[in-house]
Amino acid sequence: MTSRFPKWLNLNVIATVLIAKFLILVFGAQAYLIIGEHPYSTSETFLSIWKRWDASLYLNIAQNGYTATGDDRFLIVFFPLYPALVALGHVIARDYLLSAFLIAGIASIAAGLALRELVRLDLSERTAQLSVVFLFIFPTSYFLHIPYTESLFLALVIGSFVAARKRSWIFAGVLGGLACLTRVNGLILLPALAFEVWAEYSETKQVDRRWSFLLLIPAGFSSYLFLNYFITGDALMFMTYQREHWYRYFRWPWEGIWETYKRIDNPKPVDAQMTGVQELLFVLIGAFATIFGWRSLRNSYRVWMVINGLLFVSTSFVLSVPRYTLSLFPMFILMAIAARTHRYVNFGFWLWSVLYLALFITQFVRGNWAF
Repeated sequence: MTSRFPKWLNLNVIATVLIAKFLILVFGAQAYLIIGEHPYSTSETFLSIWKRWDASLYLNIAQNGYTATGDDRFLIVFFPLYPALVALGHVIARDYLLSAFLIAGIASIAAGLALRELVRLDLSERTAQLSVVFLFIFPTSYFLHIPYTESLFLALVIGSFVAARKRSWIFAGVLGGLACLTRVNGLILLPALAFEVWAEYSETKQVDRRWSFLLLIPAGFSSYLFLNYFITGDALMFMTYQREHWYRYFRWPWEGIWETYKRIDNPKPVDAQMTGVQELLFVLIGAFATIFGWRSLRNSYRVWMVINGLLFVSTSFVLSVPRYTLSLFPMFILMAIAARTHRYVNFGFWLWSVLYLALFITQFVRGNWAF
């Protein structure tokens, strides 16, 4: 009997994402009630406890747009696609916060389906399913379900890789361009997918004019620069604000790592010290996965891992690496391969992921910095 669903629309993946989403949101609500100082007030609800840090800023942009004046002028550093989709979803949801959760929810399902489809091109169905599971139990995977760009960015990036692997270059370019309107590291798709172009050329010894669609990737970033120019009169204003207001600017990787180490070496405040430990730990996790999984990765995946890893630490101070690590999707493929080979490794991955996922969720809903 033939299934009525397309092969890529895998119900097991959808169920995995929805179950993870339900348990994470419910656990967060319970953690807020049990560990917090007070039950829900008129200003806090089941969803609003997740409106912390960058989430509130994205909602501000969705509701009010960008501006060149006042404190909100600094919000131009946040890329426009996610808040634009939230504003569009508001037409249906009639609530910006609910719209933000719906957009993140749809994107998280898309990211899971895309990851499974990508892994299945090289490995077994079981490994593909396990890769999705490791993504959605990763210690910072709660960001895939709340008003942040993680799920949308992952869906677009992995979708672009899937399209390139299937030699559907127009879709690879369109999705890559949209990724560049979501996060700056979408630009890394261009050198990464260039290796898929080379792989096709090595097979066919022919030039395909459709490769030019990959130029849509930098075109997406150019659109963001035009937005900067349209709002502020300076196409590079986001870099000025990053330096002057957010104190973020490019430095050599070892300088950013050293600044984070000094944060750890300072005994006070304890929260900053422990956050610094986790920042460096996840830098090491990404580096370990890249080095020891090198032989198992395609060239395009290697480029994605290496340049992203360098981008995470080439900054005035290392920040949010545990969250950014979610974008290193080849790592979850490597985890699935290792877990299928060694059952104790599988157990270790599960235990570490779930314990730290619970810890970080608890910190986040209490309003503490959790990446």
